[in-house]
Amino acid sequence: MSWMIYGANGYTGELAAREAVRRGLKPVLAGRSAEALEKLGAELDLPVRVFGLDDAGKLKAGLDGIDLVLHCAGPFSATCTPMLDACLATGTHYLDITGEIGVFEHCHQQDARAKTAGIVVLPGAGFDVVPTDCLAAQLKRELPEARSLVLAFEAGGGPSPGTAKTSVEGLGKGGRARLGGRVQRVPLAWKVRYFERDGEQRLAMTIPWGDVYTAHVSTGIPDIEVYMAVPPATVKRLRRLRLLGPLLGLGPVQALLKRQVEKRVKGPSEKTRGKTGCVVWGEATDAEGRVLRRRLRTPNGYELTVTASLGIVQRLLEGERPAGGYYTPSLLMGPDYVLGLPGVQLG
Repeated sequence: MSWMIYGANGYTGELAAREAVRRGLKPVLAGRSAEALEKLGAELDLPVRVFGLDDAGKLKAGLDGIDLVLHCAGPFSATCTPMLDACLATGTHYLDITGEIGVFEHCHQQDARAKTAGIVVLPGAGFDVVPTDCLAAQLKRELPEARSLVLAFEAGGGPSPGTAKTSVEGLGKGGRARLGGRVQRVPLAWKVRYFERDGEQRLAMTIPWGDVYTAHVSTGIPDIEVYMAVPPATVKRLRRLRLLGPLLGLGPVQALLKRQVEKRVKGPSEKTRGKTGCVVWGEATDAEGRVLRRRLRTPNGYELTVTASLGIVQRLLEGERPAGGYYTPSLLMGPDYVLGLPGVQLG
């Protein structure tokens, strides 16, 4: 089977390309930047295709002969729909590394089309949302009557430019939580609570992480909150931003903030990725008040994104092909998939 990394010249796409070659894989490198792609392709001895996402005909032509796309070009709120439509038209498996709730919802809505096309549609194949989704599925397996789920994480190393831009988009949309089975809008930094790490209490705030959508698909649990550990000053700053409300979503404001991201955010270096890791917490509660908790330790989120997404790629390329449709990571790979990834451990 032939496969492609789209957005291979971006921060995470390049990491995935390099690791793919290390594993003996031969992806096609694709995206819009001919100069950057050709340089990377020459270095890694990989084929290159240059095309954008704004012309449906050229996009479909760009996927000619491709069986699977690992889509790494965000923000996925803008890039998912054209790429997914092309994959559905060409019978190409679709994976991406999004963490955006709206993208998960859109992909889920294409389930029937994916079944007809016979392709797997699996957004969130990286740190967003593999470890949290697998942890949620493990908790549900061990506490089948769970009614509420809390997921949280602390990530070191700082964001990539793409992640930072996605966070900027989120400012204008507010927070999200799943209440009574429905995704509902809540204020920025709606709730705070503490999680224990190495004997210390870590402050965390609710965020609109992808599991608000996906964990319900994986587990059926109706009440879901996701938290991220942050300094107290971050909570205060976001709560002040509530006053700006819809202004944060205006085009000129978004453009200004994203330009600042482009100037200041470069993504963590190899050294930083190597010395920073993540902790993921999960807590499920049933109607009788029984509580089950579990914690994971993982490598840096970008390192895990690469190994998690490539593991799914290899399953689809080399293993028995699953039925077409929409999948979460735990539904395709199993709840314990994350435990087999390099550097991941319980506790």
